[in-house]
Amino acid sequence: MEYRRFGRTELAMPVFSCGGMRYQYQWQDTSEDKIPLDNQQNLEATIEQALALGINHIETARGYGTSEMQLGKILPRFDREKLIVQTKVSPTENPQKFRENFDQSFQYLNLDYVDLLGLHGINTPEILDYSLRPGGCLDEARKLQKEGKVRFIGFSTHGPTDVIIKTIESGEFDYVNLHWYYINQVNWPAIEAATKQDMGVFIISPSDKGGQLYNPPEKLVKLCQPLSPMVFNNLFCLSHPQVHTLSVGASRPTDFQEHLKTLDYLDQSSQFLEPIIKNLEQELVNTLGKEWVETWQIGLPNHQDTPNNINIHTILWLRNLALAYDLVDYGKMRYNLLGNGGHWFPGKQAKNVSELDLSECLKNSSHRKIIPQLLKETDELLGGESVRRLSES
Repeated sequence: MEYRRFGRTELAMPVFSCGGMRYQYQWQDTSEDKIPLDNQQNLEATIEQALALGINHIETARGYGTSEMQLGKILPRFDREKLIVQTKVSPTENPQKFRENFDQSFQYLNLDYVDLLGLHGINTPEILDYSLRPGGCLDEARKLQKEGKVRFIGFSTHGPTDVIIKTIESGEFDYVNLHWYYINQVNWPAIEAATKQDMGVFIISPSDKGGQLYNPPEKLVKLCQPLSPMVFNNLFCLSHPQVHTLSVGASRPTDFQEHLKTLDYLDQSSQFLEPIIKNLEQELVNTLGKEWVETWQIGLPNHQDTPNNINIHTILWLRNLALAYDLVDYGKMRYNLLGNGGHWFPGKQAKNVSELDLSECLKNSSHRKIIPQLLKETDELLGGESVRRLSES
């Protein structure tokens, strides 16, 4: 395993982390006796395998149902100083509720302290205010530090880049969990801002949200040869020294195997990445046209400024991926979350777009005449049954 300095925490962080949102029994709390033995055994085998591979960062959250409770049955068996344990608790308007939620996490994990506490889901200015205002959730987290229950404080986010950068530039956080991978690089300015603050950078869900790369379409497989799409994406992320660790949302012990192949290429990343990136970029142009590829994002409105809150940017982005790389199943998964994801995945689908007047919100786009039709076609391609976030399933 390779390790990187996790910003100013000075922790030696493995380049892969064991994320804890896929091996737990269920997304709702339950009593310990309701957890099936085979599920607990699988979780424990997954943790044991992670540690045997040198993946000593175990990441979970209060919002991950039974994950913390189940981890609390195995983590105390290991040498505490060799573990890096992170949990996350969502900021609330009432900081006492934040404290109560942390206390529940702490009780479940059954440890003397957690290394990393993340304020979970700083996705909006309102939630940032819950965190930073005097007497807010960050102040409560600082009390936990003084009590010796927490070593370092960071935040996780699915929010827009401007909110992420504002949170980073507050200077209050030691690390950030955020989305960034080959198919979605919009948060690079936030990573640059985190680097200036000497913060640790943890990439959320690069294989699932990065394209469901554990089950890639054949076209993407061919474009990424000689690497698998998963290894390519890992290598792309880790070729940037500003990135310190990638989450592996393991659901079983064998889920680490493909990721580990990435380590063989780290010392020669450019040799493998450059031709693959060239293939991927050329396929975008071949499929969508050079002008569209270079200009489609310019002048698009925020979903809050669009009739029916249609998330035009996200819908056109999913269309690009579906047409160029056959990421149709991925597109359906993400598209059908629109309208159900709250501030974790904001905006709505392009249902009934033909009945809406988008001329005013698209006035700054050079593609304003064709975008309504493209939205309609994308709804027909990707629309279907609504999808809820895993934590709400």
